[in-house]
Amino acid sequence: MAGAYTGGPRAVVDIEAITRSEARALAATENERIINLLESLSDDDWSKPTDCTAWDVRSVAGHVVGAVEGFSSFGRLVHLMYAARKEARGGSFVDGMTAVQVRERATLTNRELIARLRDATPKSVHFRSQMPSPLRAMPMKQELLSGATERWTMGYLLDTILTRDNWMHRVDITRATDRAMVLTPGHDGRIVADAVAEWARRHDKPFTLELTGVAGGTFFAGAGGESITLDALEFCRILSGRTAGTGLLTQEVPF
Repeated sequence: MAGAYTGGPRAVVDIEAITRSEARALAATENERIINLLESLSDDDWSKPTDCTAWDVRSVAGHVVGAVEGFSSFGRLVHLMYAARKEARGGSFVDGMTAVQVRERATLTNRELIARLRDATPKSVHFRSQMPSPLRAMPMKQELLSGATERWTMGYLLDTILTRDNWMHRVDITRATDRAMVLTPGHDGRIVADAVAEWARRHDKPFTLELTGVAGGTFFAGAGGESITLDALEFCRILSGRTAGTGLLTQEVPF
């Protein structure tokens, strides 16, 4: 996969942005891994609490399925956007979307959720990669955990956030159900490296970062600064607000 890296310490300025074709491959792989994870769960696993404190595993799965289905055709996207704006009431558009996604799938059985995710995945992967440029440039408002408000483009949501979000929810589900997370450098390492690059751009300070595990690597920017060593998945959990960090790790990154 383009962007995969297995060498030594890496300057964050050398981490290439994820291309549209690469985003398509990452989305397909991530959705397949989530499907396999959900298929492995026992009946009891679905009601277990997750790091998303308002959601159990079943709700997280409902959100994931809703996100994939909602970006699988123009008709579904129009419905989702209209419902999300109504739900948001002038607030976070993305938060409005997630609430709608969970609620509209609350009556499905676990097996039905998995079947719909499998059916929607190839449609969503294709649809996201073929979105016309004018729609990709469409702005949307998102409130971060810190309370700050950002303007995102639809392209950022399509290429980065939707896959990064699903990946982080796979972390949530594996932690909640005590499963081992399937990890590979070319897929998970690429998602983590992209998050590292965005984290570095957002705080714009020198650092050395050693992330351990299959999805990790060593990254640096400038000279001096903080020296940080921790597990790659824990790094992403901190940036996403699932657990607290200190120093440069207080810099939020959207997941």
